[in-house]
Amino acid sequence: MSPLIIRTITEFRRLYRRLGPGDLVLGRLALKWGEEVKLFDLADRGVALFPSALAQLLSRSKAAQAEVLGEFMVPAGFVAYALPDLADRLGEFQAQGLTQVVTKRDRANLGLGVSSWPSLEALYNLAALQDIPYPVVVQPFLPQARDLRVVVLGEYAEAYERFNPHSFRKNLFQGGSSQPAELTPELLDFCRRAMARGKFPYAVLDLLVSMGGEVYLSEINLQGGLKGAKLSQEEFRRRVAALGEEFFGQWANS
Repeated sequence: MSPLIIRTITEFRRLYRRLGPGDLVLGRLALKWGEEVKLFDLADRGVALFPSALAQLLSRSKAAQAEVLGEFMVPAGFVAYALPDLADRLGEFQAQGLTQVVTKRDRANLGLGVSSWPSLEALYNLAALQDIPYPVVVQPFLPQARDLRVVVLGEYAEAYERFNPHSFRKNLFQGGSSQPAELTPELLDFCRRAMARGKFPYAVLDLLVSMGGEVYLSEINLQGGLKGAKLSQEEFRRRVAALGEEFFGQWANS
């Protein structure tokens, strides 16, 4: 029997239960919330995926990114799934002199789920009095950090820096501006190492560069706004499609 090659979400939903070893799902799946288990089911069944199951899951969840890619992120960051998780970190943050923190609501984009708190204690006090949308990513705030967006598509890579003198939120959607930035070999190597850990064949990455020059991953995605990039969305899609066809060729010849 010839292998099944899935290229659309419609084909995927129709043939999902038939997929097995030797079959291929080519392209990012537009899954509904709660369907992510299908990605791991496919990987467990031996179905080939492009992008990988892990990359597709991480792209959908900030909490998952913090858990899997935490080694690349601001130290002492963590994911809170319930009030006790916040309580457990209070002593650690106080002992290290960590004050202001930033939280990221899972699955919120365009900077809409990002909040700043004067301390972890302040966040805990609010969470103790009312429900907050768990899971939530908690990270120490980096004052005056540079905010870089990097686009990596195969051999193509570019970076631009985002600015907002009126807010710590530097997303262009939130009133920020941008200008091209130098993508040094060190920055590109950092991006490729984070991508390799998350099995991303291509990515849009948000980086934080501290005042001391330390580089940290803020977020990573399989898609993202390109308003400040040289690359257009149309060209981005064309390059992604080319990478997919390259993967298909390797898979077909394996």
